[in-house]
Amino acid sequence: MEEVEVEAEELETLPYKEVEAETQDGDGGFLEPEVLQSADSGTKNVPARFTGAELKRAAQGGLNSSDIINSGGTDVVNQTGEIVVRGEGGVHGDGDGEGRKSGRIGDRLVSMGVITEDQLNVALQEKKITGNMLGQIMVDLGFIDEEMLISFLAESSGFEVFDPKNIVFDGEVLGYIDKNTAIKHSVLPVSIRDEKDLYVAMADPYDIVAIDALRSMVPKGLQIKPMVCTAKILSEAIDVAYGYASSIAGILKELEEGEVSQDIAGLDENAAFTHPIVRLVNALVFDAVKMGVSDLHFEPEENFIRLRYRMDGVLFTAQILHKQHWNGISQRIKIISGMNIADKLSPQDGRFGMNVGGREADFRVSSLPTVHGENIVLRVLDQSESIMPMEKLGFSEHNLNLIKKSQSKPEGIIIVTGPTGSGKTTSLYSMLNEINNVEVNIQTLEDPVEYSLPMIRQTHVREGVLEFADGIKALLRQDPDIIFIGEIRDGETAGMALKAAMTGHQVYTTLHTNDSFGAIPRLFDLGLKPGMVAGAIIAIFAQRLTRRLCSNCKEEYTPDESECAVLGIDADEPAPSIYRARQGGCEMCGGQGYKGRTAVVEILTFDDELNELLAQGANKAELKNLAVKKGFKSMKDDGILKVLDGVTSIEAVSKVVDVGK
Repeated sequence: MEEVEVEAEELETLPYKEVEAETQDGDGGFLEPEVLQSADSGTKNVPARFTGAELKRAAQGGLNSSDIINSGGTDVVNQTGEIVVRGEGGVHGDGDGEGRKSGRIGDRLVSMGVITEDQLNVALQEKKITGNMLGQIMVDLGFIDEEMLISFLAESSGFEVFDPKNIVFDGEVLGYIDKNTAIKHSVLPVSIRDEKDLYVAMADPYDIVAIDALRSMVPKGLQIKPMVCTAKILSEAIDVAYGYASSIAGILKELEEGEVSQDIAGLDENAAFTHPIVRLVNALVFDAVKMGVSDLHFEPEENFIRLRYRMDGVLFTAQILHKQHWNGISQRIKIISGMNIADKLSPQDGRFGMNVGGREADFRVSSLPTVHGENIVLRVLDQSESIMPMEKLGFSEHNLNLIKKSQSKPEGIIIVTGPTGSGKTTSLYSMLNEINNVEVNIQTLEDPVEYSLPMIRQTHVREGVLEFADGIKALLRQDPDIIFIGEIRDGETAGMALKAAMTGHQVYTTLHTNDSFGAIPRLFDLGLKPGMVAGAIIAIFAQRLTRRLCSNCKEEYTPDESECAVLGIDADEPAPSIYRARQGGCEMCGGQGYKGRTAVVEILTFDDELNELLAQGANKAELKNLAVKKGFKSMKDDGILKVLDGVTSIEAVSKVVDVGK
């Protein structure tokens, strides 16, 4: 027997590979190395599948193939009797990657009654003639459909399913290889995730030769992560990905040069996938998500369509589109959002999800008729964004201590106030995440559920189906410890939230008020009595989001007299050095001078003295005077602190908080 040496360390990096092997009894088997043993390297866990032929290609030295003895297609052991390669093959082995979970696709389909033994034998005979994958052969013969094949491939391999209709390709990633290489190796680069994982669509996710070839072409440091699909789907996806323009500029040029149908609704799914209007919408969405945009505004004017992005709270023009394409663009957005494309005279709401360059994103869509056509706004909810800890949201040490103290109370209401887009939901999710563990039952009522949280039972409130008040009643029968109510909108919801807080539950919710003190009269307006509210509220937060200065290009300067007055610095005191945005910014911040946002927060906590004043029906001014005496810090105070710390500028803070007060 020819000896081939392979380093165990090298084998650890090899991807899974499953190929047909000749076992001692002649059956077509499949070998899965689980543990490799050598005198030099010790025991190694090897995430790979390959035959001796594959070992030869990977030979680097260290493990002798003469130490490996094939034991009849079931297990491979070394000469000491230790199992080093476990076979899972047999006459029905197929090479499609099935079997890691429980059995081959052929055997499993027969046992499930999906195909007959005769059909399997026909497919196996065809496999011997053509050398094609058994799963694809059964699809071609009409024994199973592609959906069933993909589900088997995904289940057995553990790999993610590649669905080109729900993925927006990253043009930069596609550029790693050309179309001929993609066809030759049956691979399609899809996206990069976590800055290190390159996801690649493959009909055979165990093709080590293809993966090795791809690894040599892509930037160093990227880990290849196969996605599974059928050979037919992959072939079509390669043609589409490399056969059409994917950049915004390229698609717009394509639209200018040819006659393009605007009837998107009449296209079948496959035709829609290649249509330039559909690709344009995908490209615009991809561009927005990649930039970190929170909202896309499609605004029809008399002769053109203006597309504006909102980033870090500020709107700017991203594209000017030809008016003739608006019918197709609006149709496409409404179709994927589940909206009525025929109704252009009524406001509508919709929602859709999409994999954008490897990032799962949800989009809330709103349409509104205007004199020049339907205005459409997309709110981006990037599901790939993890819930950030409170410290990273911009909360000061003073406010973090107040939050921890508030969350330690076993019952009562914590209210977060602020306008739409002020980060209320983000802060509440972060707070819930801090206390989320197996010892508590956290349940939510949201409209809509914006992000999925592990271990937390989240319920989507739907108008006319499940309202907040009825939802709270239902939740109280679910034995919750903590309840999150997306928003208090009416007196009934307010009353139910108060009831929950008074019966041993910690309740989190939101209100639309200008500051923390404004929540009190708002609750009174909803019908709650001062005596009921007093003692039930743990704390009221108010917050805004202000732009964060770019750390690379921010400019240090000495504030003038008026700015010193804003900072609370007397004229006879020396002015401190603070920072502002550099005009024109830099490459890192995209010429904005700012990059990202931070929270400006005030937290009003209630003690016995404040509760007593509240029970007496005190107004906002009376409550505020007492709170300030007890050390209350306003949003203005928090904003000024962030200016002095160099996090933001006076200009940015003044746009979200009245610094004159």
